[in-house]
Amino acid sequence: MLPAPATTVSPVLPRIAATAYLTPLREGGSLPALMEADDLGTYVVKFTGAGQGPKALVAEIVVGELARALEIPVPELALVDVDAEIGRREPDEEVQELVSRSAGLNLAVDFLPGSVGYDTTFAVDPLTASRVVWLDAFVANVDRSRRNTNLLIWHKALWAIDHGACLRFHHAWGDVAAFAASTYNYADHVLVGVGDPRSVHDDLRARVDAALLAEVLALVPDPWLQPDPTRPDPRAPHDAPTAREVYREYLLARLDAAERWLP
Repeated sequence: MLPAPATTVSPVLPRIAATAYLTPLREGGSLPALMEADDLGTYVVKFTGAGQGPKALVAEIVVGELARALEIPVPELALVDVDAEIGRREPDEEVQELVSRSAGLNLAVDFLPGSVGYDTTFAVDPLTASRVVWLDAFVANVDRSRRNTNLLIWHKALWAIDHGACLRFHHAWGDVAAFAASTYNYADHVLVGVGDPRSVHDDLRARVDAALLAEVLALVPDPWLQPDPTRPDPRAPHDAPTAREVYREYLLARLDAAERWLP
C-alpha cells in the first residue's frame, strides 16, 4: 500500500548528491532536470543558476512545506549537491551552461513515477482542493491556471507541485502592507468551483502562525537568502537571519489582511 504523504515539516531537509543527469524537463522556462542521486532515488532537480535564481527555490521550499503542514499532498524535498562535471558530460550546450552555473547546492523534488497532469475531468477531494486554493491565494501563486495547472494525479490523489512563482514580493521587497492587502485573481485558478477557500480559512489560519513559519524558513539554506548581486535591490535583506524575519513579516501581514484576498 502506498504510504500516506507526510503532513509535518521536517526538522531539516535531507542532503543528497546527484550521480547522473537523465533528461531535461522542458515544460517550463527554468529547465529543471530529472536526475539520479546517491540515495538511489530519482528527482526533479531545480537549479540555482536558472532564470529566477535561488529565490524560486526559496519559494519552492517555503510554499511546499507550508502545503505539507496544511495536509496538501506534495512531493518530498531534498537539498542536492550537483557536480559541474555532470553537466560537462551532456551534449546539449544549454544544459552544460546551466549545470555549470549551478554547481553546488540545488533543490531536489521527489519524482512521482506514473503521475499525470491534472485536468478538470478528474474528480478531486473538495477539502484538498479548498486547501490548495486557500494556500495559493495566501502566497499569491500566479501559476495554477488551466493553461498550466502545476497539479498532478498520482495514485488517484491530487498532488501540488512547482511553487517557484509564489512569494512574488521577494523579487522587489516593496511595501509589506501593499503585498498583504493585494487581491487574488481566482478567475484564473484551475480549481475555482471545486475548492472553496472560505470553508477552510478558520482551520488553516489557525495552523499558520509565527512558529510554523519559523520552522519552514529554517529549512532554507543561508546562501539562498543572500541578496543577488546581479539583481540589486534596495530593500533586500543583508544577512540570513534578517531575511527570515522579513519573510515572516510579509506572510504574517498577509494572514492579518485575509479579508482583502479571500473571495
